[in-house]
Amino acid sequence: MKRTLLAAALVAGGISLAQAAGFALTSPDIKPNATIDKKFEANVFGCSGENKSPALQWTGAPKDTKSFAVTVYDPDAPTGSGWWHWSVVNIPANVTDLKPDAGNASGANLPQGAKQVRTDFGTAAWGGMCPPEGDKPHRYVFTVYALKTDKLDVPADATAAMAGFMINGNAIGKASFTGKYGRKK
Repeated sequence: MKRTLLAAALVAGGISLAQAAGFALTSPDIKPNATIDKKFEANVFGCSGENKSPALQWTGAPKDTKSFAVTVYDPDAPTGSGWWHWSVVNIPANVTDLKPDAGNASGANLPQGAKQVRTDFGTAAWGGMCPPEGDKPHRYVFTVYALKTDKLDVPADATAAMAGFMINGNAIGKASFTGKYGRKK
């Protein structure tokens, strides 16, 4: 009875049972709530970073996981709808990490079978941070989703929002952390 009440309280509070059970996402390159290194910055729109995706690692996925998806989202972008920096689907269930620069446009550093989805930069690749100069630091939400399906049939020209709809419709758990990044005027 106590366990059921605790589970109901966690879900009501916005915490999935998978998160409560220890599903966790980390990065050796980015600490939660810390400033993200400039090397992960984009190299467009006046930004001059290396535009390389950070390494990511996850543990404690739900036992019924059949694949994973990873997204990176900036809710603070001045667009009215945020900004999708990265979306990767069809990561096999036996994979528990993405290597540094897995998001390069060639896809060569992704696990076999994984697919990048077009971001708000217009490409199917990692798009690094590039908030407007002088804005307060933006939040970048890194999320791994455990999915109940082996594969999402995402069209080749799908947007990250469309992939997000399909990801959320098949998610059985998720784990996130947030990093911050800003540019001085």
